[in-house]
Formats: sequence, C-alpha cells, structure tokens
Amino acid sequence: MPIIRVEMFPGRTIDQKRDLTRELTDGFVRACGGAGEKLHVVITEVERENWGVGGELMSDK
Repeated sequence: MPIIRVEMFPGRTIDQKRDLTRELTDGFVRACGGAGEKLHVVITEVERENWGVGGELMSDK
C-alpha cells in the first residue's frame, strides 16, 4: 500500500484537495504503475505558526 503524504498550509478548498488527490494518484500510476485504488494520499494542514524555514516561523514572515 503506497502512501503519499502532503503537508501544506491551511486554506485549500475541499475541491482543491480532491483535485490534488486525483492528480497525485494519476501521476503515481503513470510513473510507477500499479493500481491507483491501492494508493493512499494523506493531507495534513499545518498552521504557519507550526512551520519553520531558515530559523524563522512562517507566521513571522
């Protein structure tokens, strides 16, 4: 059971998440073969205050 994990900032609509899940699944099947129905996509939304880049919280940028 392959798993694709996506971590991103909140704010996408449910339709955008549906599209992302579909596109990731289609791309995985094209690149790696196999059955798309076995692929899991897990989307985790992380608040900017919990994400740091280059020593700074994204909420401070």
